[in-house]
Amino acid sequence: MIYWIITTVAVLTVTFFIVINMKAFGGVPKGNRLKRIRNSKLYKKRQFQNINHTPSITEGYKMWKVTYDFFLGKKDPLLKPLKTIPSFHTDLKSIDKNQDVFVWLGHSSYYLQTDGVSFLIDPVLSLYGSPFKYFNKAFKGSEIFQSEDIPNLDYLVITHDHFDHLDYPTVKSIEGRTEMAIIPLGVGVHLERWGYAENKLIEEEWGTEVTLKNDIKIVFTPARHFSGRRVRQNDTLWSSYVLITPTKRIFLGGDSGYDSHFKTIGEQYGPFDYAILENGQYGEAWRYIHTLPEDVIQAGTDLKAERIIPVHAAKFALALHPWNEPFQKITALGKEKKLDILTPMIGEVVDLNQSEQKFTAWWES
Repeated sequence: MIYWIITTVAVLTVTFFIVINMKAFGGVPKGNRLKRIRNSKLYKKRQFQNINHTPSITEGYKMWKVTYDFFLGKKDPLLKPLKTIPSFHTDLKSIDKNQDVFVWLGHSSYYLQTDGVSFLIDPVLSLYGSPFKYFNKAFKGSEIFQSEDIPNLDYLVITHDHFDHLDYPTVKSIEGRTEMAIIPLGVGVHLERWGYAENKLIEEEWGTEVTLKNDIKIVFTPARHFSGRRVRQNDTLWSSYVLITPTKRIFLGGDSGYDSHFKTIGEQYGPFDYAILENGQYGEAWRYIHTLPEDVIQAGTDLKAERIIPVHAAKFALALHPWNEPFQKITALGKEKKLDILTPMIGEVVDLNQSEQKFTAWWES
């Protein structure tokens, strides 16, 4: 009996180390990168910290109950779409470099082109939003863009290292078409393991301003979230970004719960022409790390955003709300607050120089 127990433990241990060292899990910061991390004012008690105290779960909720409900509890019949969701396959490579456009690629992935410079943000173009196939499968219709569709890029932008924002197969496959990668402090360890040269990485912490091509500036700004791709959490930083171009200001949100940083960013860098904000995969139990639709509206107001583009929905079921609820709620709240909410379908081109654009309620079809 003891022999079998020891054997089982040994097999499980070996299996764990084999799995956790797969390339998809990235690497562990060390050397000069680890030294930079430890010298960061944001790094305390052996991990990166949010501006304000951020519990992993909202007061009044129990982690075991939330976990049970997610994996074993009764699911909403509309947790996943009942049929193929509408989408449009735009040929990204044929877009004129002089056009200023936004193209949503599903979940939090989007292609942004402005002032003659191209950006790809948090690309997850695999069929699964996890390190393993057959787990967290993409909705039918949301997976129309593949890595091969991505044109030559000036900048790849990553907000944090969670699997639904930093996808190993996608990021590895576009390395040869990517001039530079913009990433929060620590995240470079993953990209380097996947073949990115150190001199291709712009890896900084909150408050850092970097000048890019064509007089564009990007600022690393706070978010209220967490990180973790392996066993340890928060050993790499998470970030939002402010993009300042000669013609416009755009806020790139990344995952975040609502907090004071939105107002601070709005006062320091606003008003914004566009704020691209996470609206989906939320729940009352984790509102500290993911904004609810009403929080998205408040964040947009704090940022002094003229237009809000909601993302982080319509590809994966990472929460327990109906798949189309984020769009229903954000559009209703936007109408109530008289805010301009842009809701293109996946692949639909948004002209960033057009003041008024109308989109269909495609999530209701």
